[in-house]
Amino acid sequence: MRAELEEKRAELQAERADLSASTGETGGISFGKRVGEGTSFAVERLSQVAAHDRLGAMQAEVVRALAKLDEGTYGRCDVCAEPIAADRLEARPWSIRCIRHAG
Repeated sequence: MRAELEEKRAELQAERADLSASTGETGGISFGKRVGEGTSFAVERLSQVAAHDRLGAMQAEVVRALAKLDEGTYGRCDVCAEPIAADRLEARPWSIRCIRHAG
C-alpha cells in the first residue's frame, strides 16, 4: 500500500508542477464587451488554478494516508474512527474518511 500511495503522491506533485509552470504568456487580459484572447486566457487560467487546488487537496489526503500507515490507523475514518469500507479503499486508497464523513 505504501508504494501505491508514494506513487500517487509523486504523480500529483508532477501534475501540480505542470499546472504551476509558466506558459510564457503575459499581460493582455481584458474583460471588455467582446470575448477576446485575453478573456479566453483568463478563463483558462482560472480553470488551471481550480485544478491545481483540487490536486493539492488530494495530495494532502495521500500524505495523511501515509501518516496513518505509520500510526497504524490506516483504513479507519479520521472523524469517527470506524473502518473505511474495503471497496472504498480499493477504489481510492488515499481515503481518510468513511463515506458518511467524506463530504
